[in-house]
Amino acid sequence: MTNAISEIEGMEVIFIIGSNTKETHPVIANRMIKAYRKGAKIIVADPRLIPMVKFADMHLRIRPGSDIALVNGMARVIVDEGLLNKEFIREKTEGFEAWKASLEPFTPEYVERLTGVPREDVARAARIYGSSRRGGIFYTMGITQHTCGTDNVTALANLVSLTGNIGRPSTGINPLRGQNNVQGASDAACLPNVYPGYQKVDDPEVQKKFELAWGRPLSPAVGMTSTIMMNAATDGKIKALYIMGENPVITDPNMHHTVKALESLDFLVVQDIFLTDTARLAEVVLPAACSFEKNGTFTNTERKVQRVRKAVNPPGEAKDDLWILSEISRRLGYEMEAEPEKVFDEYSKLWPALSGMSYLRIDRHGLNWPCPSPEHPGTPYLYKDGFPKGKVPFISVAYQLPAEVCDDQYPFVLTTGRNLFQYHSGSMTRRVEQIEAHAGEPYVEINPSDSENLGIRNGDTITVRSRRGEISIKARVTLRVSEGTVFIPMHYREAAANVITNDAFDPHVKIPELKVCAVNIIPSAVSAV
Repeated sequence: MTNAISEIEGMEVIFIIGSNTKETHPVIANRMIKAYRKGAKIIVADPRLIPMVKFADMHLRIRPGSDIALVNGMARVIVDEGLLNKEFIREKTEGFEAWKASLEPFTPEYVERLTGVPREDVARAARIYGSSRRGGIFYTMGITQHTCGTDNVTALANLVSLTGNIGRPSTGINPLRGQNNVQGASDAACLPNVYPGYQKVDDPEVQKKFELAWGRPLSPAVGMTSTIMMNAATDGKIKALYIMGENPVITDPNMHHTVKALESLDFLVVQDIFLTDTARLAEVVLPAACSFEKNGTFTNTERKVQRVRKAVNPPGEAKDDLWILSEISRRLGYEMEAEPEKVFDEYSKLWPALSGMSYLRIDRHGLNWPCPSPEHPGTPYLYKDGFPKGKVPFISVAYQLPAEVCDDQYPFVLTTGRNLFQYHSGSMTRRVEQIEAHAGEPYVEINPSDSENLGIRNGDTITVRSRRGEISIKARVTLRVSEGTVFIPMHYREAAANVITNDAFDPHVKIPELKVCAVNIIPSAVSAV
């Protein structure tokens, strides 16, 4: 997030797109609701009637995969009606005129045809956001998990630059992270092209810096993303994988392809706190400690680095992740530090944004990076003094169809996501009896009109089929989804949504298109009891 969580309550306008915030980020949602009660206007763009709509001034019921058209259409209205921030554009951006010309096709009428959102609502949403200088945009994987995910984010960044809603309190573009330490994992270089602090592996100066720190020669080659790894394993180009804290059999698209990839390996190691579906395929399973069983730091979605303290001992032979990694490294001939605080000290020496942090400084309260010196208070919001690379470019993005569109054989759009009660692949929450008693059964949401046309009743077991496979699942007839769209939560292994999702991916960052694929609905002759 560019801005702090506490600043949400001071926003005049909150634009939520591709985020079921109330169910997937309830703490953030509660801040949004407080802002709403103070008078903030909330705009929700989502294909489903999600709980946050209850607090929204506007619900833009967008067709899955048409986000660029909506955002570009809003931008055009803001430009046409003079709601843009001319001073910000002049002083802090470049490429405005060329980008403005790219908006020409995106009239409200054209956007309505692409998105299904009435033209009047497109214009009204643009006026609400464009008229505010304390507006925040919030998005999650409903924006990124598309073959055009990078362009989706770019379109939102253009909207922020157009209005100047950045670099001040209660503004910003704020991606909400999907799990509790995703931000920290990214910061610490759990990415194939960077060292800690997003320092590029193919930059000779960066390479030299880390070679001196670690005392070993390092490769400048950029590695593979996880989606590319699966394809490489299937093709025999990768012979071994070490999977840590991930359950790709459930969470990756096109499950049959994922299982085939893992079974094609010569050697698979899985390090996890439970024996997941992925771990069951491994030659070696390394039992890991959970967050309550180890010391260290987590960095949350607002870039706040916080201490994590051991509360209980891990069960059996489980060890904390750092001990396991350092012990493997030691046996391979390289002595690594296994004390979390000393690792953090090294981390802060190698990344200037953490240079001012220490365990002592974050003992009781976390600090937001950048924190470049021991006296620095941390940075709640970014870009107060401008942008690191100078002026921000406007970048034109064209509307494009999803990788898979509906046809006569597969006439429904499937979109996937999470619900309030389960978490990610369910490897933790589905072991809790109380949660299972309330939300332990998979389901597919289907609109009443579609269910009537197909002869499906609420609770019927039906088949949802795509070009990649099929699952049997109970129908939940509801107005939460529009006609022609169905929704399946991704938590349930016995009716795994990712059996049928599409593994096409964004060419820039290789994130798969989990949010849109074409399916068919086949009614069952037998109703559920």
